[in-house]
Amino acid sequence: MFRQITDTVFASPQIDVAAIAEAKSLGVVRIVNNRPEDESDDQVPGAAIEAAARAAGMDYVAIPVTHAGFSQGQVDAMLDALDADGPVLAYCRSGTRSTLLWALARAKAGDNPAAIAAKAAAAGYDVSPIRELIDMLAAGR
Repeated sequence: MFRQITDTVFASPQIDVAAIAEAKSLGVVRIVNNRPEDESDDQVPGAAIEAAARAAGMDYVAIPVTHAGFSQGQVDAMLDALDADGPVLAYCRSGTRSTLLWALARAKAGDNPAAIAAKAAAAGYDVSPIRELIDMLAAGR
């Protein structure tokens, strides 16, 4: 269920409370929820995921991303969330928004756009819809 993007970053479709144990077994120290509350009827509420994560000794951060796109504040918050003392698991409905936000954050940090795209692709995600923005962020950091 979790797709490994880097040694310390995983992306995933919507998780449930039971997935917290799997994340913990992988050494995950922070869960990042990129899904807005009430996006769909079948989604596990963020509060339930947060409670399970904290009970397991993990940090939890919510950076909701709608289909309207990404803001600078979200990119900055994701960059901060990725700065953890261990692996981070980010999730949304399919894992795509989490991966795209990861890509934007890493571009802002100065990572090579081609390397960002390759890591995302190896995990099964396509960053081409935001590739121009990745290039701009990497160039203008």
